[in-house]
Parts: sequence; C-alpha cells; structure tokens
Amino acid sequence: MKIKKILVSQPRPAGDKSPYFEMARKYGVEMVFRPFIKTEGLTAKEFRQQKINLPDYTAVIFTSRTAIDNYFRLCEETRFKVPDTMKYLCTSEAVALYLQKYIVYRKRKISFGATGKLNDTQLLAAMDKNKKEKFLFPISDVHTEDTSILTDHKLDVTKAVMFRTVSNDFQPDEDKDYDLMIFFSPQGIESLKKNFKDFDQKKSGVYIAGFGPKTIAAIEEAGLTADIAAPSAQYRSMTDALDSFLFKHQDD
Repeated sequence: MKIKKILVSQPRPAGDKSPYFEMARKYGVEMVFRPFIKTEGLTAKEFRQQKINLPDYTAVIFTSRTAIDNYFRLCEETRFKVPDTMKYLCTSEAVALYLQKYIVYRKRKISFGATGKLNDTQLLAAMDKNKKEKFLFPISDVHTEDTSILTDHKLDVTKAVMFRTVSNDFQPDEDKDYDLMIFFSPQGIESLKKNFKDFDQKKSGVYIAGFGPKTIAAIEEAGLTADIAAPSAQYRSMTDALDSFLFKHQDD
C-alpha cells in the first residue's frame, strides 16, 4: 500500500527544519502531528492528599517544562511563595531556560545537565554539591524513569505527582484516514484503542510504528503489529527508521 498520510502522535515541531518535514517533501506524504495523549495538572486538593509540604523543600529537580508549569501553578494554588533561595536542578539547558517564565534567571541557583537524563555527569555533580538540600521531584502519574541514581548518591529526594497523563480524545469530525501511525508511549496505544474502537489493523492495512521497547510491547499486547520499531541496531531514531520504510514503500 502506498503511504500518503502519516499520523505522528507528538506535537508539531517548532520551526521548519524537522526531519519529518524533509520526508514529507521527499516522499510526497502528508504529516499530521496529533498527540494521542495530553497532561493535566492535579488540583490542589488532589496534591494535598500526598501530604507533601512544599515549604519543607529547598531545591527542585525538573525534567520537563510541564513539570515546571505544574510546580509553580500548585505553589500559587496552595499559597506557597517560592523563596528566592530555592535551587533548581534541570536535566537540560532548555528546561532550565524555561524557568525564566517564573523566576529571575540566576546561574548561581540553577544547574543543568547536558544529556537530558538524570544520570548526566554534569547534573549529578551539581546535585552532589548540594547534598544538604531537600529535593522535591515533580513527576507525572506514569513516571517510569529510573531514579535509583539519586538514591545511590544519597540525596534526600521526594517524588511529588503533580500532573497526570490522559487520553487526548478525538472529536467526531476529526480525520482517521491514516496509512501509518507513529506512537511513542504505551499510553498512546491505550488512547488508540479508546478512540479507534473498531480498529482492525489487518483489514485496514494501516502500518504502525513504535518508539521504545515499552511502546513496542504495548503494541504487541494490543494484538497489533509494529511494522516499524526504533531505536534498533540499524536505526537510532524514529525518523531514520521511517525514512528507510518510506523509501521501500514509495513505489507500492
């Protein structure tokens, strides 16, 4: 089957230099960016049920902009004025710079890693320098990142669920005529089952791509087939795997 329309279950990339746009031009396909999942913040009442007292913490670990938004939102809703002495440790510079939306950016109280991961050497070094701090770690309800490295470094860290992942339901008038759908999380597959209740991959002939072992496992558990699986020994990224797949199917 010739592929004409692809659904990428992620937000549309900023700018026009994304590899997805390059492939759209190269193979004459339509790329539709439409997340199957979205996040919503916990209410102040829901957050209080965790019995976490925000003033007890002197440092915050951020792994995403969503975490930053929900942390400062809950601080406001619970009437906690974040002190100027609060320290922030972020997994990347992009996340760190986003703090400017809420605070005056001062390098002496903001540290960040180079890789976007918790086990980043640069980030861990900054954490080790602040071992006396009490760290708050805002996360989602489906947080799966390995945090054992924080325990290994004997850091006083408390995880705080501040937002949840939910299905981004399709509206009745939204298109569903895709030739290939790309997923990046198990929650995306759950949303697929919810929004495409009569979906039959074999009858429809729709190809499915999955990124990451947990997503691939979710695809298989749903009785579906991952026609594209990344990363792999051959393809490090989803765009590399997709480019190869489209090249092989361009004349179908």
